[in-house]
Amino acid sequence: MAARVVLVAGFTPHDVADELWRAAPQSVLVRHDLSGLADGVVRRWVDGRLTVLELAHGCVSCTLRLDLVPLLLELDGPVIVHLDPVLEPEAVCFALSETEVQVDAVVTVIDSATWLADATGTDSLADRGMRAAEGDERSVAQVVVGQAEFADALVLTGDSDPALAAVLDRLSPQAPRQKLDELDVSALLGAIPATARRGEVDDGFGPLLYGQPPLEPAHGVSVVHFTERRPFHPMRLHDSIDVLLDGVVRARGRVWLASQPDEALWLESAGGGLRVGNLGPWLAATDDWAEAGDDRRAAASLRWDPYYGDRDQEIVVITRFADPEEIVATLRAALVTDEELALIAELDFADPFADWHEEMEL
Repeated sequence: MAARVVLVAGFTPHDVADELWRAAPQSVLVRHDLSGLADGVVRRWVDGRLTVLELAHGCVSCTLRLDLVPLLLELDGPVIVHLDPVLEPEAVCFALSETEVQVDAVVTVIDSATWLADATGTDSLADRGMRAAEGDERSVAQVVVGQAEFADALVLTGDSDPALAAVLDRLSPQAPRQKLDELDVSALLGAIPATARRGEVDDGFGPLLYGQPPLEPAHGVSVVHFTERRPFHPMRLHDSIDVLLDGVVRARGRVWLASQPDEALWLESAGGGLRVGNLGPWLAATDDWAEAGDDRRAAASLRWDPYYGDRDQEIVVITRFADPEEIVATLRAALVTDEELALIAELDFADPFADWHEEMEL
C-alpha cells in the first residue's frame, strides 16, 4: 500500500513538520536538504537517520524522480515530508501524480515579516546563495508565491499583517490559516475543505480564479481579471511585460499570440520573475479532442466562438502596489488592432516568445 503524505513547504526555517510528526505517532518524518545539489549531493533524513545521496545530474527533477518518489513508494503509513526551502510543492505533486502516493495535504509556512517583500521583490535564488542547481534561475518570489498558492493550509510566523492577509485571501482563498505560536495540528488539518486540491495539478486550462477569492480591493491589494477574444501582438506584449512584474504578487494565465495561432501559451509571474510555457494546441487547432479532459471540453464548448473557437486571453493578476487600471489598459493596447486582425494571415510577426516555450528544468 502506497504512502499517504503531508508535504510541508516554506522558505523560512521552521519546525512545523516536526509538530505534524509528533501529532501523528505512527507517521514517518522525511527531511530533504538540497544545499549541496549543485555538486550532485542530496542529504535526506528518515526519522532522524541520515542518508547522503550522490546523483549523476544535480537537478530538482532528478532528486524527485530518483530519490523522493521511490522512497515514498516504499514507505507504509502516513509520511510527513519536510521539503527543502527551495522546493515548490506543485513540482513535487506533479512528480507524484502518476504514482499511487496520495497527498493528504500541502502545508506552507509563511514568515509574516518577510513574505510580502520576498513575493514582490527581484532577488533570485542565486542572489541569496540558494539556487538548487547550476541552471536554476528562479526568483525568490517565484518560490515563495508558488509555495503559498499551492497550499491547502497555511501557518504564519510573527505578527499579523493586514496586507499580507489580503494577499493570501486572494492567492490561496480556501486554505485555513493558523499562527505558529497557536498551532493546533488537528484543527488546522481538519479545517481543510473537501474542495481543496490536495496535490492535484491541473493542465493549465482550468479556472484561474481558484477557490472564489474576494475581488474587491483591500489594504492596497487588488485582483485584475483580464479577458479578451483576440490575439496579442507578440512584440507589443513583450514590450508591455513589465506591467505584470512591477508591484505585482502574482500573474498567471493563458495567452494567445498572433504569431502562434494554434498554440496556447502559459504566462506566470511572481515579483520580478517570469515564466512562459507551452500548454499545447487550442482545441480549435486540432481534430483530436481525446486527450483533453472532460472539464476542458465542457468549458471550451460553453465559450466557443464561430471564428476564434476556444482561443482567448485570460490572465489573473494580484497586485500589491500596481494600478489595476494601468494593467488592463496596457494589456488591451498589446492586442492586435482591427487592421492587423484583418491581415493576420499575411503578416509576419517578430516573436520574442518563440524560444520561451519550455519551462526551466531545474
